[in-house]
Amino acid sequence: DAGGGGSNASGGKSADTVEKESKFASLIGAAATNMDELRRLAWSGVTHTVRRLCGNCSLNMHRRAAVLQEKRRMYAGMVDEYYGKRTQPANDGMYKQILKDLVRMTVLAEHTQFHQVFARILFIWSMRRPASTYVQGMNDLVTPYFIVYLSEYCTVDVDSSDRLRLRGEPPNDSELASIEADCYWSLSALLDTIQENFVFPQPGIQQNVLALRKIIQRVDGDLDSHLERHDVEYLQFAFRWMNNLLMREIPLRCIIRLWDTYHSEVDGFSHFHLYVCAAFLLRFSRDLKRESDFQGLMLMLQDLPTHQWGDEEVTLLLAEAFKLKSWFADAPNHLDKAIHS
Repeated sequence: DAGGGGSNASGGKSADTVEKESKFASLIGAAATNMDELRRLAWSGVTHTVRRLCGNCSLNMHRRAAVLQEKRRMYAGMVDEYYGKRTQPANDGMYKQILKDLVRMTVLAEHTQFHQVFARILFIWSMRRPASTYVQGMNDLVTPYFIVYLSEYCTVDVDSSDRLRLRGEPPNDSELASIEADCYWSLSALLDTIQENFVFPQPGIQQNVLALRKIIQRVDGDLDSHLERHDVEYLQFAFRWMNNLLMREIPLRCIIRLWDTYHSEVDGFSHFHLYVCAAFLLRFSRDLKRESDFQGLMLMLQDLPTHQWGDEEVTLLLAEAFKLKSWFADAPNHLDKAIHS
């Protein structure tokens, strides 16, 4: 299954999944969706069959199809306007970097036919936002949306190594164009919430890494002291956690589930993610304290043992993050004082 919350196989759904799908159907099918209730229900995970339907739920039901088609038409116009500029001297370096990054993506290793889809999305986004331009790692952020929208047209499996497996007929050119456009708009909406991560000198990431350390100092001072004693700086490992939203630390199937909750939070990607990173680091505190030198700590921090994670581990991680948020975010002066102390 591409991400938790239900099986792709017919007849394999639990009673809880069927009940949850029924609640989602009722909310999504309403003329005006109760977004607060939808977020509450989605916080604990969105079932596979309705995950792709949640994107336009803030719109009146009778307008959704028309708006979706208009957005796809607008994106097609952007492709015509911008993509031909990729070989111009001012853009050539960026485009080549995008292609290099795509070649390194495990999820696309056996599906090079999708490289151009990702390349167009990333290049056009960068052309339309010159102040925020493409940075390495942004390519990873397309992937969860691509998996979700692709699953509308064929059966999608993501194995424990994050390799993409397709069963059934792949999408035709028209369907793939729709997937691409939908991914573009979803990525754009996400990046708009974390745009300070992608402008020089990436102040959003710098601030979140600082806040992460302050949280750990308050919650697990021994771990912070252990890292400091062995000259491990938070930027050396947490920069990637913030830049890639943990996509290189946690299996893709778990990331899709994690993002259900991020989308359910008002500032999920820009704010709640900080507490998820803190909970993530704290989860491995005991193991990290056993490492007795810089090399051992960095090797562990760069390859934490999450390869076999599933919904249960993500649920526990989110519960811990929610607890941390209740301590710090709901008392913002507490965190502000910690950051500036």
